[in-house]
Amino acid sequence: MDQLIFLGAPGSGKGTQAHKLVEDKGFNHVSTGDLLRGEIKKGTELGLRVDAVLKSGALVDNGLVLELLKANCDLSSGAYIFDGFPRNLEQTKLLEAEVLEGVSHKAVYFNMPTETLVERLTNRRTCKNCSAVYNLKFMPPKIDGVCDKCGSSEIYQRDDDKEDVIRNRMKVYQEAIGPVLEHYRRADRLVEIDASLPMDQVYSELAKYLD
Repeated sequence: MDQLIFLGAPGSGKGTQAHKLVEDKGFNHVSTGDLLRGEIKKGTELGLRVDAVLKSGALVDNGLVLELLKANCDLSSGAYIFDGFPRNLEQTKLLEAEVLEGVSHKAVYFNMPTETLVERLTNRRTCKNCSAVYNLKFMPPKIDGVCDKCGSSEIYQRDDDKEDVIRNRMKVYQEAIGPVLEHYRRADRLVEIDASLPMDQVYSELAKYLD
């Protein structure tokens, strides 16, 4: 089974589909953000270095992320979904050279129009207490303003889910992801999915490729 690299803008549904593949197909989901937090929590030497970088306000550099991936991924024993890395062409080439060299892999691009993403993300709300995520249009809480999971009434819109912030993030994302898509397309490693379809249909398209 191919190793998978999930590409797509925030709100395109990558995480939802990754969790379904973990449950149904036995993939390992590798989110760089989760790995960073997990390594810090474990208190490893690598985690201490990551923690120091984050506390300084700097970004974790590519070398440290690659070290983290190599420490947590055994590609010989299972199939992985890489989520959150790479984000640009430089990272793509590093991932292939340092982690995926000689390993069968594909990139799955969750393609969604900007206006659809803006609609999704501006309607997203998060519980301040337990971090449960809702969408006022597609998946609202059962009782307006009250979290289904913990009963908190502190459901709010994150600053990065506001329209002007989303549009700016999308502009930056599209500029970075274009060369990545072209790289995988030329290598015949790109699978494109219409992420604006309902979640079940998106998963069906994914499953067709995997089967």
